[in-house]
Amino acid sequence: MSRWVLLLAMVVLGEAVAAPTPAPIRAEIDALLTRLESSGCRFNRNGTWYPAIEAKAHLLKKLAYIERRGTLVSTEQFVETAASKSSTSGKPYLVQCAGADAVQSQAWLSGQLRSLRSGQ
Repeated sequence: MSRWVLLLAMVVLGEAVAAPTPAPIRAEIDALLTRLESSGCRFNRNGTWYPAIEAKAHLLKKLAYIERRGTLVSTEQFVETAASKSSTSGKPYLVQCAGADAVQSQAWLSGQLRSLRSGQ
């Protein structure tokens, strides 16, 4: 009997942990990825450059993976855990915009997030 109670508790807790990302945070993440997509910048992942539209698709897959396993508590957490480096190699992602030097995606996305929040 106690095994069933333990199993039920684990299922309930698992469901609680895998709650969807709160709507305001998800909206901010979506806006951030839309900015990336429309930026015209390139995105480097594991040594290969991709168009921003492919970067957005990749980061949305990583977001879905995270959401299946837990809840994001901030957009910054998404940037740090999903959009800053490869979960396979650990190499940082890079963003390069027209004529500028490549920068780490964490810095670029954090700057864009500040811009979003300030209404720019």
